[in-house]
Amino acid sequence: MTLPDIKYCILLNAPIEKVWKAVATSEGIAAWWMDNTFEPILGKEFVLHAGPYGDSPCKVTELDPPYKVGFDWGKDWHLTFELKEVDGKTEFTLVHSGWDENKVTEFNQPHTVIRGIMDQGWAKIKDNKLVSYVESLK
Repeated sequence: MTLPDIKYCILLNAPIEKVWKAVATSEGIAAWWMDNTFEPILGKEFVLHAGPYGDSPCKVTELDPPYKVGFDWGKDWHLTFELKEVDGKTEFTLVHSGWDENKVTEFNQPHTVIRGIMDQGWAKIKDNKLVSYVESLK
């Protein structure tokens, strides 16, 4: 059975071009989330270097600069970053989908457990690391 997506939406005090650089470049993603070999090319395969969990294979499946980038992550997940201009600021929406209570991750951990851990992790990242990184960009 499908579990709900993890979804967060925040308003960043930065123009959309700045936020796009933070969420759709390898350097940007590494600065607030994790090291990677990402390139903003539709169909491009890349790797997220997930520290103790090893490398996760990914593939860019959605690309609409500077509004949306999405990619398949590992065997089950999909991640989408959506941007929308709002009065000189940028609304950033993160959607982490592909959760299923009957599935386990590549590391044999149940989705039901990992979803909760990821939900807490995304909450911290978007409130702290992403905000401070975007606001530090020139």
